[in-house]
Amino acid sequence: MINLLKNILNSQNSTAEKEDSKNLELLCGLMIEAAYTDGQIDESELKKIRLTLIDIFKENPYEVDLVIKESVKNKNNSKSLHHYTSFINKNFSDDKKLLLIEALWEIVLSDGEIHDYESNLIRRLAGLLYISDVNSGNARKRALDKS
Repeated sequence: MINLLKNILNSQNSTAEKEDSKNLELLCGLMIEAAYTDGQIDESELKKIRLTLIDIFKENPYEVDLVIKESVKNKNNSKSLHHYTSFINKNFSDDKKLLLIEALWEIVLSDGEIHDYESNLIRRLAGLLYISDVNSGNARKRALDKS
């Protein structure tokens, strides 16, 4: 759906634009997955996802809004963690992966509480992204300091 809209708006999509779209869709999907782990997505979590995608990952605000709406609509059609992590491992630097883990901690903290399922999800993601427990713990502390 999003690719169709992009094709209408830009008749010539380059490979780089398609790759950026895939990055945005995967990042947003993973963030929505983390936010929905406790069974609900709060407005504060959606705002945090939007700000993270725009400010940290430098995504286009208009495209972020479209992808968030689509991801929320499809939140029950979740993909396996391997779907997300295999792409991230191939395309992200270690620093960018750490930023992602920190952002995920900020998202799950934005509703004021950490559920066991949320912390378990981030712990599993950190392992699949080859991020040490120490680095993941430090990312969590940085996220707690920000909240």
